[in-house]
Amino acid sequence: MGKSQPQLQIAYELFTDFADLDIQDQELVQQARQALGKAYAPYSNFWVGASLLLANQQIVQGCNQENLAYPSGLCAERVALFSAGVLYPAQPILKLAVIARHAHQPNDVPGCPCGACRQVMVEFEQKQQQPYEVIFLTAAGFVKLSQAAHLLPFVFQADLGNKG
Repeated sequence: MGKSQPQLQIAYELFTDFADLDIQDQELVQQARQALGKAYAPYSNFWVGASLLLANQQIVQGCNQENLAYPSGLCAERVALFSAGVLYPAQPILKLAVIARHAHQPNDVPGCPCGACRQVMVEFEQKQQQPYEVIFLTAAGFVKLSQAAHLLPFVFQADLGNKG
């Protein structure tokens, strides 16, 4: 048997200007920005807001919630996802937007979901048996992925024999 070198390729859209996003995506990013004001991040001073668009057209927001007893806090993405799971358990997620900012600064900064959030995001896709779009800001502009699974290609899966 020979050694192979498989490659991963992830397709995404890049929008260098906020105005280039479609109206629905702009609204979702604005909702994530609105959630920034509710963040509790006195230790990192890094505010993160997230918003989800559900199939029933409801928008669910989340923001990071830190705690002195690290890692007891939660990221914005997981707050939004878990809230949607409680408030609208039968509603599929269509899109998720994430935005970040340093506390008390006027401009957004690049911020993409952490590894733990990526795992949760992919599991929500698996649970609802359909992908959803993910939008976040990078140094190059807004990235839009067609599915959360593109953020974590080697996701932890229970059906792979992983037993805790």
